[in-house]
Formats: sequence, C-alpha cells, structure tokens
Amino acid sequence: MARAWYLKSRPAGMPSLDNFELRSVELAPLTSGTIRVRNRWLSVDPYMRGRMNDVESYVPPFSLDAPLDGAAIGEVLESKAEGFAPGDLVSHRFGWRDEIVGPAHTFVKLGNSSVPPQTYLNTLGMIGATAYFGLLGVAAAKPGETLFVSAAAGAVGSAVVQIARLTGMTVIASAGGPEKCAYVKSLGADAVIDYKSEGDLQEKLAAVAKNGIDVYFDNVGGDHLDAALGVARQGARVAVCGMIDMYNGTEQVALRNLFRVISHRIRIEGFIVSDFSHRLDEFRAAMGRWVANEDVVGRETVMEGLESAPDAFLALFSGRNLGKMLVRLP
Repeated sequence: MARAWYLKSRPAGMPSLDNFELRSVELAPLTSGTIRVRNRWLSVDPYMRGRMNDVESYVPPFSLDAPLDGAAIGEVLESKAEGFAPGDLVSHRFGWRDEIVGPAHTFVKLGNSSVPPQTYLNTLGMIGATAYFGLLGVAAAKPGETLFVSAAAGAVGSAVVQIARLTGMTVIASAGGPEKCAYVKSLGADAVIDYKSEGDLQEKLAAVAKNGIDVYFDNVGGDHLDAALGVARQGARVAVCGMIDMYNGTEQVALRNLFRVISHRIRIEGFIVSDFSHRLDEFRAAMGRWVANEDVVGRETVMEGLESAPDAFLALFSGRNLGKMLVRLP
C-alpha cells in the first residue's frame, strides 16, 4: 500500500508536526497513457507554507485531508504510456508520497545525465531558475554592481551568490552562524554578514557596502529588507523572491527606510519563477554549462525516509538546512 502525507489542519503561525498525518492511499489502476512511479527524492520548499493557509495566492492552497504535493524525482516502475519504460527517471509535482500512478503528460523524463538526479530539484530545477531569473531578469543585475543577498546559505541564496560572481558583481551576503557564513564565503562572496551576531544589521551592512548597494535579492523580508533599503544607492533594484522571516508571523513589520523608495528611485518587484517559463531554454543552456564546469555547485541537506518529510519542511524555518533541503526515499 502506498503512503502519502496529508495536511490534517491549517497551522496558525509556525506549523507543527500535528498539522500533518501520514496515511495509506490506494493507487489508481494503471490504464492506457499512465505510469506508476516510485519516488526517490522529494523537495520541501518555503513557499509551501503559504499554501497551508486558505487564502488566494499565485498557487491554490493545499486542501485539508488531501495528499500534499511538491517537486519530486522518481523512477518508473510500470508503464502503459509511449515513451516511458521501467527504470526511467522522471520529475513531477506529486511529492510528499512514496508512489503515484498518473497521466504520462504530468511527468518529465530526465534522460541520461552526468549529474545526480536530485540536481534537477536544485540548481538545474526551480531553485536555479529562481536565482537566475530573479537576479538577471527582475533585478537586471550588471557587471561591476554591488549585490546584497539574504539567506545566502540556502538553496536559492547560494545559487544567487555564484551567478552574481560569474556576472562580475561585488557580492555581499548574509547568513546565520559561523558555519553558514564560511560556506557562503567559499562560494565566492566578497563579504558575509552573520545576522545572528550582535549589532544592528543595517550598520553591519553599511560597514561592508561603503558605497551602497545596487541590487538586493530578498529571501527574508523584515529587517533584512529594511537594512537593504537603508543602504540602497539611487536607482537600486530589489527582487523579492521570498520573505521567510514573515511567513509564520502574525505581527506587521515596520520598514523604517521605506521612504527611500521615493528619494532614491528604488524599484521593488516581486516575482515567481513561472513568470519566466518562456525563457526556460535560456536558463537550461546557461545553468547546464555552469553546472557541468562546476562554476555553480549546489549543496544539499538530506533527511532520510518519507516519515521525515514534515520535519524536513519545518527545519527550513529554524535554519537547519545548508543549501537545498531534500528527502531521500529508499
């Protein structure tokens, strides 16, 4: 019997394990045009927190008492669809479960590749595309400019650091704790701020960005966004990818420096990666080359077994991941 994680109740504030339930599920029969897939890798991502609220957003909310979905890599076990055979590796959106039967058109065959399959959940997947299009598309980053990126030890942030370095930017990053700061520094950041250390974040940023910043890639929101606005140069651009610091909060965050958006003509733009679906070939060509040359590398934090999926998700909000958080299934 297959198993899947269900959203048992909607969290108020920080989710807990009580919001999830692992249940047995009966798979649909294999019919013409369908395949049966055993998942090998599951992705957990911060955006999933917003889908646990019953609010309108760019993706529908998770339904209560229904299997959770998310990005995954699996292996075809059985096929009644042309073009798919047992042993093929596929990417799909039926995550948070061990097996699934579904229409073949909802799966993408990975084909032969020299990279580990989970790379398609990291630098060669949505993570890498988010970093690429957010930095080079939304923020229109240019060589010689100064970038500030928050949550730089995370999956998207670490990719942004490396793409910015390849672009010829001065890279200032923030991360929490000595280990994460050392990791970000090893990726090529020119300066790394430990936001968990004592002192005012804006003062620490101003000390290393003496001439201000041209681009802020926001993964955090809150005091990071306020600090970035406080040191932004005239004409600076802010690409808002996520605000993980605010996903579980119930209080409004005051931005003391918001007035500088006018005086310094700062452009703030939120985005989601699907905005750039028409440019995916461009991303795949560029990132494929960088990954092959090891110009961009993706670190992973891996938890084992389907049972660990909720804990892996919750770990994102306590900073227990370095790079991409993944769940490996046997």
